[in-house]
Amino acid sequence: MIRLLCIVIGYVCGLFQTAFIYGKMHGIDIRNVGSGNAGTTNTLRVLGTKAGLIVLLGDILKTMLAIGIVKLFICPIQPDGMRYILIYYTALGAILGHNFPFYMGFKGGKGIAATAGLIFSINPWFILVGVIMFFTPFFTLHYVSLGSLLVYLGFVIQTVVMGEMGMLGTMTRPELIELYIIAIVLMAMAYWRHRSNIVKLLNGTERKTYLFNKPEGHENAE
Repeated sequence: MIRLLCIVIGYVCGLFQTAFIYGKMHGIDIRNVGSGNAGTTNTLRVLGTKAGLIVLLGDILKTMLAIGIVKLFICPIQPDGMRYILIYYTALGAILGHNFPFYMGFKGGKGIAATAGLIFSINPWFILVGVIMFFTPFFTLHYVSLGSLLVYLGFVIQTVVMGEMGMLGTMTRPELIELYIIAIVLMAMAYWRHRSNIVKLLNGTERKTYLFNKPEGHENAE
């Protein structure tokens, strides 16, 4: 039951659709322009760098808010070994809320910025690895999707490595296995949401993104 509560808390926070709200404030439905994705990358391409950064920050903060609530009110009354499990379940809920908001016909984003909120809430080493995994391919190849996929791969590997090294607290073997499963589920969901991007990457047709591109505007967005 406590796991479900964490997922619900996360989902409610994840329903704050930063890209959708920002787009509406500027006279567009972000789901109907560009790639149609209600997330940071599409906002960046359509409305420019400032808009992209605002959406990125908003999506990061909503996951951090959900995790903060769980850390403050739920984790202190649970066994120590449950701390990261509950944090991961909360993030799962936030990402589900971001990806599948009920009031938008379950048509949201892909959950990468929301995932960054989880990474920022765990451990400084997760932040360092995440930054390297994302920005290396982004600044060299300009593929946001590739960086996003690598972030998740690094996230799962790091969760397992740090869990086995005891760097995530004192956890029993069943607790560790549960944590690893949640991490894998999060990665699988991200890869599924990026399935069309993966095909394009393999075919060499994936679109490149530049941080300081001139915004396309919704009339010219693909």
